[in-house]
This record gives sequence, C-alpha cells and structure tokens, in this order.
Amino acid sequence: MASQRYLTKSRFKLAAECPTKLFYTGKEKIYRNTKQEDSFLAMLADGGYQVGELAKCFFPDGSEVDAIGHDAALDRTNELLQRDKVVIFEAAIAFENLFVRIDILVKDGNEFELIEVKAKSYNSTNPEIVGARGDLLSGMRAYIEDVAFQAHVLRSALPTAQVKTYLMMPDKAVKVNVDGLNQLFKIERAGKRSKVITSPRAKDVQFNQDILSKVCVDDYVAMVMSGGVLYMDLKEKLPVLAKQWSEAYRLDQKVTPLPGKHCSNCEFQSKPGDGMRSGFQECWTEKFGFSEGDFAQGTVLDIWNYRGKSKLISDGRVRLSAVREDDIKPHGDGLTLSASERQWMQINGIPPEEDQGGYWIAQSHMQQEMASWTYPYHFIDFETSTVAIPFYAGMHPYEPIAFQFSHHVMQQDGTVTHADEFLMTEPDAFPNFEFVRALQEALSKDEGTIFMWSAHENTILKRIARQLQESANPPEDASELIRFIELITRGGKRAMYDLYKLSKAAYFHVRTRGSNSIKKVLPAVLASSAWLKQHYSQPVYGGKGAMTSSNYRDFTWWQKGHDENPLEPYSLLADYGTDLLGEQVEVDEDPDELVIAE
Repeated sequence: MASQRYLTKSRFKLAAECPTKLFYTGKEKIYRNTKQEDSFLAMLADGGYQVGELAKCFFPDGSEVDAIGHDAALDRTNELLQRDKVVIFEAAIAFENLFVRIDILVKDGNEFELIEVKAKSYNSTNPEIVGARGDLLSGMRAYIEDVAFQAHVLRSALPTAQVKTYLMMPDKAVKVNVDGLNQLFKIERAGKRSKVITSPRAKDVQFNQDILSKVCVDDYVAMVMSGGVLYMDLKEKLPVLAKQWSEAYRLDQKVTPLPGKHCSNCEFQSKPGDGMRSGFQECWTEKFGFSEGDFAQGTVLDIWNYRGKSKLISDGRVRLSAVREDDIKPHGDGLTLSASERQWMQINGIPPEEDQGGYWIAQSHMQQEMASWTYPYHFIDFETSTVAIPFYAGMHPYEPIAFQFSHHVMQQDGTVTHADEFLMTEPDAFPNFEFVRALQEALSKDEGTIFMWSAHENTILKRIARQLQESANPPEDASELIRFIELITRGGKRAMYDLYKLSKAAYFHVRTRGSNSIKKVLPAVLASSAWLKQHYSQPVYGGKGAMTSSNYRDFTWWQKGHDENPLEPYSLLADYGTDLLGEQVEVDEDPDELVIAE
C-alpha cells in the first residue's frame, strides 16, 4: 500500500518558489535536481543541523520523536501530547494532506509554543524583519511563511489550542563565552544523509544561552495569514494555497507552469547526455513551444544582471533573439565595458570590428591599469570559514575564521614562485592573528602590487582588524598588525588590486555568458589564448624551470578535452587529488568526501 503523499513544510516552501516544482520533486530517477548535488547547500544544511542540536540543550527534559515514517512519528507525538506538560523535539502533526515536523513544541496545558530553529543570522540590537514600507523583508519572508504554515497545521489539528510562534536564530550581537562550542556538535554523514553527534559534554557546558535568540513572530505570522503568501509574483491566502498545493501533490498533478525570472534558479535542470529529464525545459516547452535549438540559442534568463527579465517574459519575448536594443539601452564611456554593454554583447554578439576571436578586450584601459602595477607581483588567496556556532570564546556567530592562505610571486622576467603558504591545523588554536602575522611577513619584503579576485580578501582583513581592536587580550603587536591591514586594504597606500573589477571593465568572452567569476573567466582565457595553450600544455608548473610550487610536481594545466577546448582547470584538481591522497576523488561527491575542485 502506497504511503500518503503529504504536503510537508519543505514542499510548501518549494511550492512557494514555484508550485510546478511539486510535480518534479522526489523523482530522482527521472528529473535531475541540482540542489541535491550542491555541496555548498549541504554545508549550510549542516550548520542548520548543528544549531538545531544546540537549541535542544535549552530544553534538557525534551523528548525526541525519532521515528522516521509518518504514521510512527504521529503515533509517538500523540502519545507524548497526552502529558499535561511536555517538550517535544521533531513533533509530528498532520491535518488532512498536510504534515509538519516542528523543531521544538512546548506544551503547558492548552498553551503551546511552536519554535522553529534556523541557522539564519539575527541581530537583536538591530532586528530587521519588516522593511520601511511595513512589509516583510525578502530575506525573512520565507522563514515567517514557514512558521505560518506550521502554525496553520497545528491550529487545524488542535483547534482549541492557544499557539504562540517563535523563531530561534544565532544572535550576531552576542559573544559566546566558552571555547569549543561548535565542536560539541559534530557532523557525521552516511551517504547523502547528515546527522549531528552531540557530545555528552554538551549537557555540562555552561554556555550563554542568549547566543540563540528566541524571537516571538506572532505579529509577522498574522501578517502572512491576513496578507497572503507571496509566491512568484502572486499572493494568496495560506489556507487556500495549502489546500490547492496539497491536493495537486497528493494526486501527482502538475500545476500549470507560470514561467518568470524565478526560473533562473530552477534546480530541475539536466545536463546533456546525463539521461535525465529537465523540469525547466518541460515547463518552457509547454508554455512557449521551445525546441532543443531554442534552449541552445539562449533565453532572457541568461542575460547577466538584467532586471527587466520579468517584463520581457510577461510580454512573451523570451528568446535572446527577441530582445531589442531599446530593452537594454547600452551606453558607456567608449573605453571600458559598462553593464548594459556587456548585456548587449551577450544578446547581439561582439561587434565584428572588435572581435578578437570570441572575446572583446579594452586594450588601452588594460595597458593603462597594468602601467600602475609594480613588480614583483603578489597573488594571494584566502580560505576562510564563517559558521553559526563559534569555535572560540569571545566570538560572535558567523564571525570569520581565516585558516589558510597561498602566496605566489611573479618577477618581471615571468618567473613564478609559490613563495609562502599558511595553514593552521591545531583544532583549538584561534588562527586569525597568526594568519595576519604570517601574511605581513610574506608581503613586506618589497613594495610589489598585491592582487586579489573580488573583495573577499579585503573583507576578511577588515574584520580581523576589528577583532584585534575589540579583543580582550590583544597580542603585543596588535597595533602593528592593524596598520599593516590598513596599508593593504581599500584606501591604503598599498591597497590590493582587484582583478575582478579589471575583468568586469575590460574583458568579455562569449563562453562566460556575461559572468566575471574566476571559474568562468579562467577556462575562457585558457581556451582563447594560443600562448597559454603552448605554455601550459607542457608540464611547467612545479618543475625546475620558471614556475616552482610547494604542492605540484611537473603539472600540466592545459589538457585537451573531447573538443578543441581545454579541460576545466577545476576538474583537473580532482584528478590531482586522487594521486595526492591515494584514493578516488570525484568532483560531484559529497563535500565531506574530499571535493578538491570546490
């Protein structure tokens, strides 16, 4: 006998993104779901699991409903609800075709507290839930609607209950008072499933419980119940949508697609040759009569950073070929590439007289910028972590930890050296100040230009400077380290040069589809440069010649793929990781399974 198809809170959230997705979800053997393969989302989920386990420590007498099946979970919850007072973790509540698991349900007679635990950051000194116009902020709406859906199910199942609703979130205004709090909640994976193993010591650690804020959201839930749920560009009453969506899901009926700009983020997209169906393509074929060729030629969703997608789609002009110049209104200074000019190049192509063979380059601007650089060139890259539950006493939730950097130097004759690297491997040692100290030593040997790609390194260093200023026990060289940070960050005399901004202003390649991400630009540059092909198709990196490395030995970066283009450089990292670690490393594996490419 088939199990009942319930509309759960995760499926309700999915439907609020696009109701048609209800038809595609759960059919992993038919429709590809990229979110299930996204290791970054998996990492975020891990943080959510940890916060959930920390929240349980606030209720030491709570009872866990650990049954997996719907019926068993409902039976165990109903058994616990027979008590006059009880705290239930993962309480299972059902009404008609609706089913929720409530993170924490507190019962006291006929009064209930529904507590939804989220890893979403919150600042109790500046709570931002409602905007200036009195509506829910976009960053909070999904969380409030989630709680509202759970409250609707609970109140429908227990119509006489008095229900108060709460969100419990990490409070960025609070510093944790103990070391090692994060490590009391360790992630374990079995296949694609994660679970948190809570240390027995967690019961004895006297941590400040205001590290998680318990925020009453009754007023905001009431706003959703009266004003409706926002889905795509529409609004409707929550009970009405819950009824419609649960019925469609129960009967496995596809909700008529309503394509819009939200389709840009559709996870139900297949890759050529993977044997899976694409929900996205099925929707657009059904609505617009698209063929395979139409998808290959591009849609308005592909236009980089363009805010007019919704209007074009509502007008039925969804193919790139249907976009007119007056939709984009390209304009610029004639020297560099503006955002609108980049968008128009995506649509109309590079002007023939400016096409360098699949790419456009602002050569005069590039030369002018390069004239301001000073040899030797310094290339740095940081690895950092920002987690909901801090590792160290005195830290706020989501305060950054900088644990690794690499530093390469290029001399005027083209010689490249992997000059320095930093990696903190001691699990109980706070790395940030030692990190900056090592970076200062690496970069202070000359006045050469320092390069970064995008603002990440600048942001991290600014935050470490603030940590030095606010530290209860600052190191003796704190003032010196702060002066060094001020010297090389934005506004300083030796401020790091952002190559992302240069790429954005001076470079366009058809393969990047308008993006300036290093993961798009690097493969495009390798594919279009004959010099790079000739140079890097030899095992030059890590050899005895002009490119030394601490980690590679005679490595070849330009390796031919199935066509005339090079293999993706990031995919080559997986192959190298296999050799280095002595075990198979797959690019699409779970992030705990050594995804070197990411």
